[in-house]
Amino acid sequence: RYEPTWGSLDARPLPAWFDEAKFGVFIHWGVFSVPSFGSEWFWWYWQKEKRESYVKFMDTNYPPGFSYEDFGPLFTAEFFDPNQWADILKASGAKYVVLTSKHHEGFTLWGSKYSWNWNAVDVGPKRDLVAELAASVRNRTDLRFGLYHSLFEWFNPLFLEDATNAFNTTNFPTSKSLPELYEIVTKYQPEIIWSDGDGNAPDTYWNSTGFLAWLYNDSPVRDTVVTNDRWGAGSICAHGGFYTCSDRYNPGHLLPHKWENCMTIDRSSWGYRRDAWLRDYLPIEDLVKQLAETVSCGGNLLMNIGPTHDGRIAVVFEERLRQVGSWLKVNGEAIYGTTPWRAQNDTVTPGVWYTFSPKEGKVNAIFLNWPVSGILELGEPRAKLGETQVKLAGYKELLKWVALGEKGMVIALPQLTPQQMPCQWGWTLQLTD
Repeated sequence: RYEPTWGSLDARPLPAWFDEAKFGVFIHWGVFSVPSFGSEWFWWYWQKEKRESYVKFMDTNYPPGFSYEDFGPLFTAEFFDPNQWADILKASGAKYVVLTSKHHEGFTLWGSKYSWNWNAVDVGPKRDLVAELAASVRNRTDLRFGLYHSLFEWFNPLFLEDATNAFNTTNFPTSKSLPELYEIVTKYQPEIIWSDGDGNAPDTYWNSTGFLAWLYNDSPVRDTVVTNDRWGAGSICAHGGFYTCSDRYNPGHLLPHKWENCMTIDRSSWGYRRDAWLRDYLPIEDLVKQLAETVSCGGNLLMNIGPTHDGRIAVVFEERLRQVGSWLKVNGEAIYGTTPWRAQNDTVTPGVWYTFSPKEGKVNAIFLNWPVSGILELGEPRAKLGETQVKLAGYKELLKWVALGEKGMVIALPQLTPQQMPCQWGWTLQLTD
């Protein structure tokens, strides 16, 4: 049994499914999806920081005295079709999904007993959005279902009072945050708890170790659940299950601990923005690059989309997810279930990232640029004449190659028309022996 100490909790082995999965989809959805302007931090930027663009947006478009709470009933989700969402998630090639059950605004997407009249069952959609998506994901896909949960809430009077007392009182975690965590685990049995938002309070204030000990010892998901590292000031990148370290974290080299790169397709926001331009969305080439880099360095990629207040996954997000899925159909063997190789990227040709498939004993070289010459030089592999075989994923014939001394090889790529290409953005060479 695990003790409620970091020493004991950090010794728990991470369930293997998470490392094998490699790719998940993050969904930021909440009342912030109603103004859908600027950022999911809308309330904070408008009311606390009083940023000019946010104040002007409210003054121009809403009546005087309109409060953030007034957005609640406008979070309607009338087009929310959990089956359609599940089908898009499945088509993306993702192996897990993480939904924001509650962001820093405190609004819960389920009918929480601890968030009276500020939840999706009492206000707005009048539906348990968490339950509906969980059911569809489990019925229609093999994705694992996870939940994001914010520990703190920007404007909750109980939290603000505890903060004034330098966190020597714990009224907010004992009456709100912790009961909600126990509630979502017992009710929805998520296999990922993605914690966030420590409000600069230490993990002792949140009783994070107490909750995690229960989660790992006695909860209904004790054997399969994975957690991240955001459990109080100072715990990030130091304690918990997998490390996130910071948003959009991509170290570019191997880390000794399992980590995740959580990033957004919209460069500027996690929630949906009506004011986004096309150039704000990462193109598929960038997403494939992020996936290859992240997995080669031992990480998982958690790619975020922000649905609209009425429950739609915007077409641009759907297209990006389906594009990643079509890339993974061809190149998935170089991603799923792989481990880092002795080299992460190539020493001679930039834009080449390596992974290793232990079951097949294959080295995968993912190259992001197709050379004009049709010749690809790799500096890292040690090829053996008469033994080493080189294949292009999605192409039948073996490729010809020449060794360059002790280390390195030159590979002749097939001459293909655009229609014959196995995929369009990044290709995988599979090297055996």
